[in-house]
Amino acid sequence: MGLYDEFRFKPAPWLPHSNLPLEELERVRNIKREDMEYTNENGFSVKVVLDPTLHMVQDMFYRILMSDLNDTPLTIICPNQWPAAYSAVANMLNQHNVSARNVHAFAMDEWADEDGNVAPLTYGAGLGYSFMNHFYGRIREDLRPPVDHWHVHTNENKGEGVYSAMIEEIGGGGADVVYTATGWPGHTAFIDPHTEEFKADSLEEFCKLGSRIVTTTPLTICENSMFSPMGNSGDVWAVPYKSATIGPRDIVNARERFELHNLLLSESGVTWQRMISRLELYGPISMECPASIIRLGKGTCFVSEAIAKPFASWHCGIEDKDI
Repeated sequence: MGLYDEFRFKPAPWLPHSNLPLEELERVRNIKREDMEYTNENGFSVKVVLDPTLHMVQDMFYRILMSDLNDTPLTIICPNQWPAAYSAVANMLNQHNVSARNVHAFAMDEWADEDGNVAPLTYGAGLGYSFMNHFYGRIREDLRPPVDHWHVHTNENKGEGVYSAMIEEIGGGGADVVYTATGWPGHTAFIDPHTEEFKADSLEEFCKLGSRIVTTTPLTICENSMFSPMGNSGDVWAVPYKSATIGPRDIVNARERFELHNLLLSESGVTWQRMISRLELYGPISMECPASIIRLGKGTCFVSEAIAKPFASWHCGIEDKDI
């Protein structure tokens, strides 16, 4: 029995893909684990693994190692917040005496207040604070690049397209790799659906939009209220109203994309990511789900076994044991 057989209703209009046929939502919802892996015509792949974060740590360390051994530049865009992953990469660099001198690392986003003032690096719940403290600050001093190789959003570079231009200038047209992890509304960084700041008439136009200050959508605020910097407690009042973010063009311009889907809220497997993961990877490539544009180029999305598990909502005849 399908979810909508007993009672058909339209999803809330502010949701990504709210206008998709219910049958399409049902198809995506019911994709089986054995059907999840693929490689598309653009060289984008989906792989199901036990722990995507371990793959990100391995990949990031290897790229920095090669940049050291070959003495070649490496430009990376990094998600926030991943303190355990970044401190692990830093520890591996230290342990194996790998220099990060050739690396330019860009934090993909940062909080801003209602007037568009970007959070300072002293803000403990800030994304730049975590990026600098758990990544750059953990690399041994003799292995670190100059501090101006670790880039964060500031009031000085918050202008439309300024941060994107920095990435393009330093990275020779774009980053070598962008590491991403989709959010509840299908965003990458704070590229949320239905925002005025990323409004476009076509997908082609959307993919040309660069960095800017944006208004954070309600679902993104709810998502972030569940993370530790905001107290793990649904304290939506602790989440800033606006943010500074990279743009779709930074995702498209990157020479490779590396996505992780493995966010759980509890050891019992509670998560908000199972459905949006499926919409991003198996639904239309669209502005309605901004993260879906990663499928336009070479890359890999590593989906955890926990996110790949089947799920269902309320069905007729549900029993107590199923609640």
